[in-house]
Amino acid sequence: MSPGHPNPPEAPIMDPAAAAPPPRTGISLRQLLMSLGEPLVELQAAPDGLDVEIRSVALLDPEDPPMAHPGELILAIGARGRAAFPALRAGGRDGAAAVAVKLDAPGQAAALSATAVEAGIALLSVRSEARWEQVDALARAALESAPQGRPGEGAEEGDLFALAQTTAILTGGIVSIEDTANRVLAYSRSADDDEVDDLRRRSILGWHGPEAYLSRLREWGVFQRLRTSDEVINIDAHPELGIRRRLAVAIRSGERQLGVIWVQEGSTPLTERADQALLGAARVAALHLVRRRRELSADLTLTRTLAAGLLEGSTGPQPLASHLALDAARPAAVLGFSYGTAEATPPELTRGEVSNLISVHTAARHSSAVVTQVDARIYVLLPQLPRSIDTGTLRGWGQEITDATGRHLGLSLRGSVGCIVPGLGDVPESRREADRILDAMLSVGVATTVAALPDIQAEVLVSEVLALLSAHPEMRDPRLTALVTHDSRNQGQLAETVLAYLNAFGDVRAAATELHVHPNTLRYRIRRAEDLTGLDLSRPDQRLLAMLQLRLPPAG
Repeated sequence: MSPGHPNPPEAPIMDPAAAAPPPRTGISLRQLLMSLGEPLVELQAAPDGLDVEIRSVALLDPEDPPMAHPGELILAIGARGRAAFPALRAGGRDGAAAVAVKLDAPGQAAALSATAVEAGIALLSVRSEARWEQVDALARAALESAPQGRPGEGAEEGDLFALAQTTAILTGGIVSIEDTANRVLAYSRSADDDEVDDLRRRSILGWHGPEAYLSRLREWGVFQRLRTSDEVINIDAHPELGIRRRLAVAIRSGERQLGVIWVQEGSTPLTERADQALLGAARVAALHLVRRRRELSADLTLTRTLAAGLLEGSTGPQPLASHLALDAARPAAVLGFSYGTAEATPPELTRGEVSNLISVHTAARHSSAVVTQVDARIYVLLPQLPRSIDTGTLRGWGQEITDATGRHLGLSLRGSVGCIVPGLGDVPESRREADRILDAMLSVGVATTVAALPDIQAEVLVSEVLALLSAHPEMRDPRLTALVTHDSRNQGQLAETVLAYLNAFGDVRAAATELHVHPNTLRYRIRRAEDLTGLDLSRPDQRLLAMLQLRLPPAG
């Protein structure tokens, strides 16, 4: 463990019920605005005051029917001007706490505010250049890092936004707290927008920082020092890049880096004890991030367990719907993924990377997506889909995932699209269809990497007939079995030749070309197979059975 990070004292033995954390009740609208505020959101209307409770965040796509749950902050994506009226009215009707929209023109605020007041719901405006995924992530971070207890209670040391604000006061600077992927988790407010440089503004709004400056940081070894050191790093100002002076310190738990705290100098110099304050802030932030990781890990484990139970049909839809506040009556579907061949099972680390990649891609497309693994397959449960969505759209999502897996991880992944079912309770049917498609892709050979049932209906049915023949030897023709056995003992190719001949509709030249032999050789092999077994390939029933049975994999 690094210096300055003593081992925590051993926790006393407690009653499990007493040790369980109290349920999170949410934060007030006031707390949310204090946490986010500039430069992300601005309050336009609050007909019920600032003490309304926000319990969750929901993305509302223009294709989704306007609906909400009590206590939700609704992010109305793509709905500007009058297009946001249905979201406001539905939010007020269903007891949501607030709706956030983007404004295209100054005149829109008045009309939207009037509608919000009439509906009895708070209205927030989001800066037009902000990215919705960043607004969503930061709003959720504000909820997750808020202190336990009643809305409106004072922040404790676990509140990252409050910690950022306290650190800003102690250092005299402008603070942001990021994870190791440079995603902003929390930040302090700035009274004067002129104090904020371009790097901070871009980071909070979800843009990338100026590449020239980031390249300088890499050249100077700043990121390397943050990975290996507990020291506060001083970074000089670069007016030519529009970048002010900064301090940075790693947030660490033992040898593991959890994130970084950045302090940007504003219009006045940083305080004399800024370094010391920053070290203390990093240690407090580490306690919070470790705790949050444990909570998120436990929550993720429960989510995956409930999703796996639903897919397998061992649990009903209600446990998962209650846990994730899902509408069980909305359409749902399952995407299935399997590695390129039935035998290809990558190591545990690689399987984790594949699951993470799938999680990132599906979350970008559908905020309620749940990724879980059952046996060797990975499934994506897509609950509460828009009623207008079609199989082609889902196939496109699956194709993006398989392409990215090959590009970034060098793995061949096959994907299937289960049927879109009317509600969460019908999800096992969608999973069964996804499995049928994957089974066929792995057994009979399909050129495409992602498919829905209509794409490969014949291949799926042939695969299932072959599985039936494989499981019931008594249903096979013993003459064909004898032909395969003869080839195995004599290193022959008679069975392969018969199958190629039948696949070519009896076209001798086409079959010979496929096998790279002379047509006369092929004719000889066909006669030889018939003589050895007594088969009569002029008979349709025998041809049909031969085409099926000779596709079975060799025994053993």
